[in-house]
Amino acid sequence: MLRRAAAFPFAVVVAASATGWLYLVRPPFPGPRIGEALPLDELSRHAASPVLWYVLVWLVAGALLGLVVRWSRADRLTAAVVLGGAVGLFEYVQSGVSISVVRQISMRSALDAADTLKPVYLSAMTVAIAIAAIASPRVRARRAPLIVATAVAAGGALNLFHAMLPGDDRGLLRSMTPDGVGPLAHATSALLATGLLVAARGLARRRRRSWQVAVTLAGLSTLLHVLHGFTHGTLVSAVLVVVLLARRHDFDGPGDEATKHLLFIRLGIAAAALATYGVAALWLNRITADQPFTAGFAAREVGRGLLGLELHGSPHLAGHFGHWYPLSLLLLGLAAIAWVLAGWLAPWRHRVAQLEREREIVRSLVHAWGADTLAPFVLRRDKSYFFSEDESAFVAYRVVGGVAIVSGDPVGPADACDELVARFVAYARARDWRVAILGASERWLDVYARHGLHALYHGDEAIVDTASFSLEGRAIRKVRQSVHRLANAGYTTRVLSPSAIDPSLRLELEAVADEWRGDQPERGFVMALDALFGLDDEDAVFVVGFDPDGAAAGFLHFAISPAGRALSLSSMPRHRDTPNGFNEWLICAAIDWARLHAFERVSLNFAPFAALLAPEADLTAMQEMQRRALLKLKGHFQLDNLLVFNRKFFPRWEPRFVVYERRRDLPRVGIAALAAEAYLPFRSERR
Repeated sequence: MLRRAAAFPFAVVVAASATGWLYLVRPPFPGPRIGEALPLDELSRHAASPVLWYVLVWLVAGALLGLVVRWSRADRLTAAVVLGGAVGLFEYVQSGVSISVVRQISMRSALDAADTLKPVYLSAMTVAIAIAAIASPRVRARRAPLIVATAVAAGGALNLFHAMLPGDDRGLLRSMTPDGVGPLAHATSALLATGLLVAARGLARRRRRSWQVAVTLAGLSTLLHVLHGFTHGTLVSAVLVVVLLARRHDFDGPGDEATKHLLFIRLGIAAAALATYGVAALWLNRITADQPFTAGFAAREVGRGLLGLELHGSPHLAGHFGHWYPLSLLLLGLAAIAWVLAGWLAPWRHRVAQLEREREIVRSLVHAWGADTLAPFVLRRDKSYFFSEDESAFVAYRVVGGVAIVSGDPVGPADACDELVARFVAYARARDWRVAILGASERWLDVYARHGLHALYHGDEAIVDTASFSLEGRAIRKVRQSVHRLANAGYTTRVLSPSAIDPSLRLELEAVADEWRGDQPERGFVMALDALFGLDDEDAVFVVGFDPDGAAAGFLHFAISPAGRALSLSSMPRHRDTPNGFNEWLICAAIDWARLHAFERVSLNFAPFAALLAPEADLTAMQEMQRRALLKLKGHFQLDNLLVFNRKFFPRWEPRFVVYERRRDLPRVGIAALAAEAYLPFRSERR
């Protein structure tokens, strides 16, 4: 605390020393000079100072203060603002006193005059930027990127608004620059402001590329404001530079490797397209020009149009064309800048890719460790795999709408999975993906909680224990009657491995599946397989029901969990004209087969929100309201239908959860989950 307290008076000493050097040392630096930099020498007309010397002195002063801030361990953003303001305040006061002495006016009038001196602000800005660049960072603040992004977006909007305002600003060096510099700076400021608006989105997501673009654009904007007009826009741009430099440690998100060269590719395409349009339009309307069409003439007109130097029309082009042509070039240039920056600053895109080596590792891990009934579904082809460092555990995921949706719990030994979850969360956050785990089991919730994840009840999975299942008793009589009715009608069942299905039967099963699905997409991500014949005999099994004529009337498709000694129902398509109870009959046949082959469990359909939809459930007032809302969805998502169907087999219910990072992410997670399950038409991954 004492160290930080000493920083402020030291800033006053440094400011006084810097001012003294400006008065005492007058090097013959070339270039323009800053007027009224030394108001105490106004009578002798020595108030001006070389720009290079003035900036150099204050940069050295800022560097010294930056070292003091490092020594005091103060936050560099706070130090840059406070000490930069202290330097500006000192310069303001000493300039006011100097003016009062030299001009023999009241102190009030002198301070009013000092308020308009641009060197006062320039010294404060230079010192603040130097401190922000040199001082040490503090611990990262979680919300800092969002705050910085908001400031950059607001600053970009203000600069863009300022660029559109009428009037002729007089910059600090305006009188020493050519006449064309003012309009050029004005037009370029609009382009830079647009770039800041584009970069703000990536800043909110901690993107390093966005920070690089934003600090470059803000620096250029500050410089152009100084040249064109030292106004409030200058201070806005300078503050953005200070903030971006001071919080640079918050922006460490890597860019998408696949877009590493996209910036140069898009720059080339945009430049070629703009040049082609500009030259072609000019050549087609060359009759309106007051001089012959040449390469030099075309380059000048296109260039001035892109820079916005001829918004009121080109003096060398007549008629209507001369008015709209320069404006079209400026608008196309702005669009090209936004397109180029958007490609460079775009968030990571997920591309589903399964190497055969990875797939073999996953298959072996599922066989060894996939005791969960959802584990076999990770073998779908539309999932990517993230492995532990020694490849002893993995998670299967896909990114939809910026949400990394994990399919079920990790597969592998428990000690490896804990580290795996931490690595995957860090991996997703580095790419600005939100993490969501669908179908998470209750036994993993503590692991997820240790890594900052939260759980929300989603529903229950119906699991039948084959050893205890029986058709005896009054409670299950409806299922027993269905079994007897189908058997008496001449229906038969066969349990077949994928390799045992001959080509003709395979065509029949595919036709049944196509008829059942109709024009609806193939649904499922967490609890369904993506292809009827995508897995071999060790991973899938079919329970086929044949009508009295021997044709396939419907079937059940199961995924096999060898480690869990379980079957997991993937789909149950059938012809629309099959008798009532057809699916119940097939499930009973599947349970009998599973018992004979030492499978202990058969997982049936997942019932969303089963605990809320159960008729005998003891619910709170809030849960009762949720129940009523869910029942209104009947017929759209088969919520209560699945619950009623599953209850026929008296299963035990295993709760499943949606695991997420932040509560405000839930709407986004919900939309992404519906899209992954093909209930919504969009998907974000590229294949």
